[in-house]
Amino acid sequence: MAKKIIAGSAKASRRKSRKKASAIQARRKKEFLFRGYTLEDLLAMPFEEFLGLLPARARRTYVRGLNYEQQLLFDKLKAAEPGEVVRTHRRDLPIIPQFVGKTVSIYNGREFKDVEIKPEMIGCFLGEFVLTRKAPQHSGPGVGATRSSKFMPLK
Repeated sequence: MAKKIIAGSAKASRRKSRKKASAIQARRKKEFLFRGYTLEDLLAMPFEEFLGLLPARARRTYVRGLNYEQQLLFDKLKAAEPGEVVRTHRRDLPIIPQFVGKTVSIYNGREFKDVEIKPEMIGCFLGEFVLTRKAPQHSGPGVGATRSSKFMPLK
C-alpha cells in the first residue's frame, strides 16, 4: 500500500513559496516621469513653466526664438494628426510634450528615417535619433597585412 502524504514538510513548503515568489511575473509598465511630472501634467503646464524643466541647450533654443524653418516645423508638428508623417531636414528642434505620439521623418544626409516620438524623448533634439554616420564594417586583413598572408598565392 502506498502512503499518502497529506502535508509536506515545512522545508518543502518554504522552498515552494520561494520558488513561486521568484518566478517571473508579468512586468508592470513603469509610469513615465519627466523631472517628476507625468505627461498629462506636462501637457497641462504653461509653456514658459515647461521651459524651466528643459536642459539648458534646448531651453535656450526656445527662449531665443525659433528661426523661420524651425517655426514652420514646430507648427506642422503641433497640428499633425497622430498617423500623419511630417518630413523634415531640421534636426535641431527640441522635442516638447505636444509632439509625443507624432511620427517625424528626419533626413540623415542620405535618406529620410521615420521616428515615432515617445515621452522619453522630451528635451532631446530630433537629430539625436537619426544617426548621420554608419559604423564601418571591416572584412578580413588584406594581402601583406600580416606575416602569414605574405606567402599567399596571388591567383
